[in-house]
Amino acid sequence: MPTDDLEAEQAQFVVLHHFRDLTDALVVKSILDSAGIECLLGDENIVRLDWFWSNFVGGVKLWVRQRDLEQAENLIEQNPPEEFNVEGVGEYKQPRCPICKSFDVSFEPLNKPIAFMSMYAGIPLPIKHQGWKCHSCGHSWAKPDDAI
Repeated sequence: MPTDDLEAEQAQFVVLHHFRDLTDALVVKSILDSAGIECLLGDENIVRLDWFWSNFVGGVKLWVRQRDLEQAENLIEQNPPEEFNVEGVGEYKQPRCPICKSFDVSFEPLNKPIAFMSMYAGIPLPIKHQGWKCHSCGHSWAKPDDAI
């Protein structure tokens, strides 16, 4: 294959990933942009106008050049660090699930089932639950210290 054809093929854009949500696509695009990898989002305006269309159009598509494909895949597959230093605060340790050890956890400040049912009944009751929830296995716990 002549070098001109090879260079033209590597300069072409290919789909790296499909995202259902625009916010996820924007986060990954910002990671690639900060690494100096040229990338584009496809169908982001359709999804931005009406999220319902996301499944219909195949989600938001992240396009990268063929020559940057491997580097981009490596960047977006990296795991977040378990702990890091925050200037002025000190060391921060990521909370993790005590059951499955996943980092996919979030703080749940509200007892959502009771809050939604009370709102449906016309008497909003913001009953506090304040605990952590794992999105991987569904386990809930009270304090981040219980997580590790």
